[in-house]
Amino acid sequence: MSGLHVRLRQAGPIPLAVAFSAAPGELVALFGPSGSGKSTILRAIAGLYRPRSGRIAVDGTVWFDAGRGRFLPPWQRRVGLVFQSYALFPHLSARGNVMAALGHLPRAARRARAQELLEQVHLAALAERRPAMLSGGEQQRVALARALAREPHVLLLDEPFSAVDRMTRESLYRELAQIRRRLAVPAILVTHDLEEACLLADRLCLLDRGRILQEGPPAEVVARPVSAAAARAVGHRNIFSGRLVRDPGGGAGIAWCTRRLVVDAPPAIPDGAAVDWSIPPHAVEFTSAEAGDATGTVIERLRLGETEIIRLALDPDHATLTVHLPSSEAQEALAPGARVACRFPAAAIHVMLQGDAAGADAGGDGGNGGADETGAWQARSP
Repeated sequence: MSGLHVRLRQAGPIPLAVAFSAAPGELVALFGPSGSGKSTILRAIAGLYRPRSGRIAVDGTVWFDAGRGRFLPPWQRRVGLVFQSYALFPHLSARGNVMAALGHLPRAARRARAQELLEQVHLAALAERRPAMLSGGEQQRVALARALAREPHVLLLDEPFSAVDRMTRESLYRELAQIRRRLAVPAILVTHDLEEACLLADRLCLLDRGRILQEGPPAEVVARPVSAAAARAVGHRNIFSGRLVRDPGGGAGIAWCTRRLVVDAPPAIPDGAAVDWSIPPHAVEFTSAEAGDATGTVIERLRLGETEIIRLALDPDHATLTVHLPSSEAQEALAPGARVACRFPAAAIHVMLQGDAAGADAGGDGGNGGADETGAWQARSP
C-alpha cells in the first residue's frame, strides 16, 4: 500500500490515540497546542521514539509494529527531517552539511549531488558559507536540502518556519510547494500556526492530548468543526450549549436559554440531543430588542487597528458574547454598561453534536468523523 500509514496508541507517559495516512505527494498538518502529541508523533515516524503500541508503514514496508516486535532504527528509515532549529553542523559549509546526508552515494558523487540540491533551494552561490554566515532563512534552506539528500520516502517538518520572519517564511512556503510537486512523497508538517497549516496542507489533523479531534481538508475543518473542542482548537468563539427539539411537523430547533433557533437537523440527530453551537464574532448584528435573538450588557470595548472588539454579558446567565465590528460602524452607544440586543444571522450559525458522537475519535480510523452526517449542520432563520 503506497504512502504513509500511522496508528499509535499508548496511555502514557505521553498519551497517544491516533490513526492517519498521507498519500504520495500529500502534505498532512498536525495542529494543536503544546503537549498535544504533535512532535511525539513525528519522532515516532522518524524512529526517534518507540511507542508502546501501534504500527507505522511506508509504501508497504513496515517500519514499526509493536505487536510483532519490529522497530527499524532511524538510519534504516528513508526520512527527511527538517527541524525548527535547523540542526546544522556549524563547522561545515552549506555544501558540507548536505554532503553529510549523502552517505548512500559513492564519495565521488556526493559533491555534485549536494550542489544540485543547493540549486533546488536557490543557495548554489552560498555553498561555501558556514551556517554562522547565513541568515535564518538560508540556514533553513540548507536544512531542507539536507533532508532531501536522503531521497526520503517521507518528509517530516517540525515547526520549520517558526524561527524566521514573515517575508522569509512566505518565500520558504513557495519553495516547499515547488519541491513537493517534484518529490511526490508524503509530508507531515507539525505547526502551531493555523494559517500556515491552511496554506500548506492538503489535510489537517486537529490534535488534543494525543488524540485526533478532527481530520479533513483545512477549509472544511476550520469552517465546520465537529465538536466544541475542535471549534476551540481552530479559534471559534461564542460557543454555547442547547438542546435539539423536534416538531411534530418535522421541523427542528435549538432550545437555548429562553429562546429557540430554528435549524436544519439531520434525521440521525435524536429529539432532545445536547448540542453546541457557535457564531463568528464578525457575524453578530446589533438590532432592536423586538428583532433580537439575545440581549445583554456591554462589559468591554477595545479597538485593535480598524476593528472594535465588544464583549457582552448576555441575559440571563451572563454568558460572554464577543462581537467584532469595523471601527467605522461602531456606534458611541456601544459603550461599557450599555444595554443592547443582538441578532444571529442563521447562515452564520454552526451547530455541533455534543459528546462522543460529535467526533471525539474523528480521524481515529483515518476518516473525517462523519461530520456531514451527524456532527454538524447549519442553522436557518425561523
